[in-house]
Amino acid sequence: MAALLRLALAVLLAAAAARADPPPEAPRRADGLVSGYWFAKPETRAIQDDPFANPGLLAVERGAAAWSEPAGSAGLSCAACHGTASESMRGVGATYPKVDPRAGTLVNLGQRINICLRAHMGAEPLPPGSQARLDLEAFATAQSAGLPMRAAADGPALPYFTRGRALYRRRIGQMDLACAMCHDARPGRHLRAEHISQGHVVGFPAYMLRWGRTVGVHRRFQFCNEQARAQPLPLDHPDYNALQLYVAWRGNGLPIEAPAVRR
Repeated sequence: MAALLRLALAVLLAAAAARADPPPEAPRRADGLVSGYWFAKPETRAIQDDPFANPGLLAVERGAAAWSEPAGSAGLSCAACHGTASESMRGVGATYPKVDPRAGTLVNLGQRINICLRAHMGAEPLPPGSQARLDLEAFATAQSAGLPMRAAADGPALPYFTRGRALYRRRIGQMDLACAMCHDARPGRHLRAEHISQGHVVGFPAYMLRWGRTVGVHRRFQFCNEQARAQPLPLDHPDYNALQLYVAWRGNGLPIEAPAVRR
């Protein structure tokens, strides 16, 4: 069975190599970076561009309401400490994941929200992947829309970056696939009916049309694992954080698009 799966993969990758179409209407940057937006179909991009049609903005609206709502034993809201999000959160989402001094490890934005909930508001942490947490993540990240991704890979983040780079290149699952095999070697080409993107994460949290809901980066990693016939890791797993850091660093300089719309 494994041999048959690898043969099927070889056929698909050969087809991807044979049909090398550039992303439609993609800008030509000297550094070669192109957002996943440019690999989407025109109709998908039109949904993202329309503020009345982009369903990811519903998560942002819910997050805006939660921002000002008191929670926990302290009776505080996010706004009580951080004030106006458009000012205090401007640029913050473009820096995650990063090492948090209090936690002593690499955390993603949702985990940082939970640190605030526990430590400052006396509230219960929000489960990873929950709508409430994704709403706050989407709202906070949307305040950085248009700003360049600037994930730090040096200093205390370096060991996590190194781990993430290794994970990105490691073959996994019955399909014996690595992230780099598609997103580095074949971006712009077709895999089945879809263009392969460069694998950047500047649009997350993003609304996924295939699932009809907003998801975070780690859920997208899980889906890729499933496609490779590998066992997905739990959301918030340290390896997913490390992989997210490496992928975010690869996209440094690309503007934040969250909430993006992806298929």
